[in-house]
Amino acid sequence: MAAFGLLVIRLVVGLTFAAHGTQKLFGWFGGHGVQGTGGFFESIGIKPGRTMALLAGISEVAGGLLFAAGFLTPLGALLIIGTMIVAIVKVHGANGYWATENGTEYNVMLIVVALGVALVGAGSFSIDALLFA
Repeated sequence: MAAFGLLVIRLVVGLTFAAHGTQKLFGWFGGHGVQGTGGFFESIGIKPGRTMALLAGISEVAGGLLFAAGFLTPLGALLIIGTMIVAIVKVHGANGYWATENGTEYNVMLIVVALGVALVGAGSFSIDALLFA
């Protein structure tokens, strides 16, 4: 049962995170693509904006897909955690905790889930279990 629970967590968190990356890269799911995200990044001091938007999008897609698949799970978790730390420092940290105030709540939840799964392992329904067990 624990392995199934880890699978559900990995799939929902990982695929949601990857989808956020496609917003930055391709403008999917209501996103603004590299150009729009790059402009926002420039406005908050992340330069060069387009390059950093591209790197952020790639990190989110790669981290999310690795995490969802349970493949190189610690690396996927690290990409999620790193991206969320930057989001806290550059965007959400000044707004307090609650997401309703654009605060850190969502970022902290993702960090905790990614760290927790990285610490306990991806579970038996994962590529890591097939390759490294």
